[in-house]
Amino acid sequence: MERGDALLIVDVQNDFCPGGALAVNKGDEVVPILNRWIDRARRIGVPVYASRDWHPRGHISFRERGGPWPPHCIQGTSGAAFHRELLFPESVQIITKATNPDEDAYSAFGGTDLAERLHRAGVNRLWIGGLTQDYCVRETSLDAIQAGFEVHVIVEGTRAVNVHPGDGRRALEDIRNAGAILEE
Repeated sequence: MERGDALLIVDVQNDFCPGGALAVNKGDEVVPILNRWIDRARRIGVPVYASRDWHPRGHISFRERGGPWPPHCIQGTSGAAFHRELLFPESVQIITKATNPDEDAYSAFGGTDLAERLHRAGVNRLWIGGLTQDYCVRETSLDAIQAGFEVHVIVEGTRAVNVHPGDGRRALEDIRNAGAILEE
């Protein structure tokens, strides 16, 4: 990581960590790993971005509306808050996604101005970690590649939901096949 890069932490929110509404197995284990990356970014002047699901009640992704997920990351709730041990710098830029009740959005680029922000900042290379490997990290990485960024995925800083066994592994293959570099 060097100047001209950006670090993107994807959806490390309480509802995706143990005890949350849509807990990812060992999801909280990404926090110390990502904190090391955040510290490195801060020391060399690389901007840090953090995406978050910010669902309204009754979001289309929820089972009550035919979606696959239990209600999670509902706006203003403790479940939607970032994990308390994440050490974001004061300059962190928050990317809020999935706010339209009738539209799902796994990617931090979906329905946000993230691509424009990164291009305006002169970012060419994006380092990505967070939750979940097989949904939001996957979709964010693929969209970042489509938007013209060189993408590096911090594999040890991600965890998968694995609704189906092997989903995380397949997501990493998809990301690699699309042109990203997997930092293992």
